[in-house]
Amino acid sequence: MSKKVFAAFAALFLLLSLVLMLPLLDREERAKRSEAEYLEMFREVVGIVKQSYVDKVDDKKLMAGAINGMLAALDPHSLYLPATDYTEMKVHMAGAFGGLGIELEMRNGKLMVNAPIEDTPAFRAGIQSGDHIWTIDGKPTADLNINQCVSRMRGTPGTSVTLGILREGNPAPLTFRLVRAVIKTKSLKGRLLEPGYGYIRIAEFQERTGEDFERALKTLAADNGGPLSGLVLDLRFNPGGLVDQAYRVANRFIGEGLSSGVIVTTKGRDPSMERSLTATIGDKEPGYPMVVLINGGSASASEIVAGALQDHKRAVIMGTQSFGKGSVQSVMTLENGDGLKLTTARYYTPSGRSIQAKGITPDIVVEFAKPASKDKEKEKGAGKEPEIREENLEGHMGEAPARPAKQPPANPHHGIPAAPQQKQSGKEVKEQDLLKGDNQLARALDLLRGVNLIKASGRR
Repeated sequence: MSKKVFAAFAALFLLLSLVLMLPLLDREERAKRSEAEYLEMFREVVGIVKQSYVDKVDDKKLMAGAINGMLAALDPHSLYLPATDYTEMKVHMAGAFGGLGIELEMRNGKLMVNAPIEDTPAFRAGIQSGDHIWTIDGKPTADLNINQCVSRMRGTPGTSVTLGILREGNPAPLTFRLVRAVIKTKSLKGRLLEPGYGYIRIAEFQERTGEDFERALKTLAADNGGPLSGLVLDLRFNPGGLVDQAYRVANRFIGEGLSSGVIVTTKGRDPSMERSLTATIGDKEPGYPMVVLINGGSASASEIVAGALQDHKRAVIMGTQSFGKGSVQSVMTLENGDGLKLTTARYYTPSGRSIQAKGITPDIVVEFAKPASKDKEKEKGAGKEPEIREENLEGHMGEAPARPAKQPPANPHHGIPAAPQQKQSGKEVKEQDLLKGDNQLARALDLLRGVNLIKASGRR
């Protein structure tokens, strides 16, 4: 081939390449132009609002509203967190803070004590449920919201705070000078329902939940005088929390091995960021039968646990359809100290299921039956499930395509609804009374007894 012919082919190839690239370059240019146009439009709208709105506009409030609107257009779980809210979220998930140990609520604009937490400064000083906290360090609480009141009562352990209390039956105000201490909130409670059968309720997955769960299992075995015959894990009204703690709970029951021990897989937009958490080698619970209770208030991390135990056939899932929040949020700290909670991935159960906008379907459906009550007002909504699930939230992400299905391993032998608040009397509820008032829990215990009865019959 002559140099002239080669040069002609090269020129033709270059021309064709440019022609083919023109649409791509044009699209990129249009995208850049479109983005620039929208930013210019945003600046224009901000200028008009600041110039013409009926009242003077606070720049910070305006920008925060714009950020919130942008995130709300993505999905219901992506949020902007101002510094105070961000700090409160971190304190809540840590499950420990410097404070007094009081559960608070606002009633008709009054700061009221819901209950003192046992073995805390407030409990030891004699703060009572129903007390009205009308001053904190001499300053009235009437014009403060509950977050402002909480921030004034929290502080460095060893420092003091003085509360002014109005108590029904006391004609004069009471004054309590309390010294702050480290308050540790408990995300779970455990007890024996009857000899051999344990019960653990996890209200939320916080930083110490996995550690507390392992401790609760050992305590139940010690109280029982030996290994349990069965366990009920109650995840009803559990809105989720930290995925690593949900993994740690599930890891106590799922076998080892990379191929069969997958507990949860997360997958984002970048395929290279796909990540699977698998069971580790170490202490595992004996292969006693197990029931996990879920309902429409069970979301996110609680669905990870339920889905993993269901796919591995390690537990029977009982109750009603879970919430269906199959997305993962990453929390990032902004330069000014505020926080950004952004949806960055979906999670999948060991068999490849995405439960986004679907939820975990129980193996045995048991609706909650409200106990009969003479007080009709108290009976309303008692134990009632939230009627809103992920699929009902405006702007929710659609159901994700299922990952390639994997065979589950053989049997080695699932802003978000909160649980109805109940005042604590300070006395432990008797197990028999607990079962009478909770038909789902009673059914779970009956199932565990039945499984063990069948096993015992087979050995004869």
